[in-house]
Amino acid sequence: MIFTATRVQGCYIVELEKRSDERGFFGRAWCQQELAAHGLNGQVTQANIGFSDKRGTLRGLHYQRPPYAEVKLVRCTMGAVYDVAVDLRPDSASYRQWIGVELTAQNRTMLYIPEGCAHGYQTLTDTAEVFYQTSEVYAPDCAGGARYDDPAFAIAWPLEVRVISAADKNWPLHGAEVVSAASNGGVRLST
Repeated sequence: MIFTATRVQGCYIVELEKRSDERGFFGRAWCQQELAAHGLNGQVTQANIGFSDKRGTLRGLHYQRPPYAEVKLVRCTMGAVYDVAVDLRPDSASYRQWIGVELTAQNRTMLYIPEGCAHGYQTLTDTAEVFYQTSEVYAPDCAGGARYDDPAFAIAWPLEVRVISAADKNWPLHGAEVVSAASNGGVRLST
């Protein structure tokens, strides 16, 4: 596994370290030992699949509060998504910064999202599927969210939002003051 740090403290782009031969390739997509060697939480308690059949569908931004705060390791297994993590930790050096990464079935790139960050994604293709592992079980009483269009984050979503749940559309804003896109440290990456 190849780990690349991002602007969001504790958030990593994770790529397969491929071993290729005439059969194709082999690559490790999860390894508790390798995660621990990078100081990351490698506990997996739950695995989830999200499927959307319309391009422009947006899910998120979701997180869980303690004692069920969770780490996520996210991968796109069909189609393509724009995956986003937003730092909601006031004591973090990257507070309110976000990272966006294009995850596709072809690039097999993953995003490691630490506790205290909100997560969401937008489908870039019709028929997109996301597989993600979490360090905690879903706990509805600890579930929270942030608005995808919160000006405090100024996330540059690549497409017009065509499908979104009522709940995701109505999460609260996370800042009374507006932080400009230039000062929030947001960055969009494509792999």
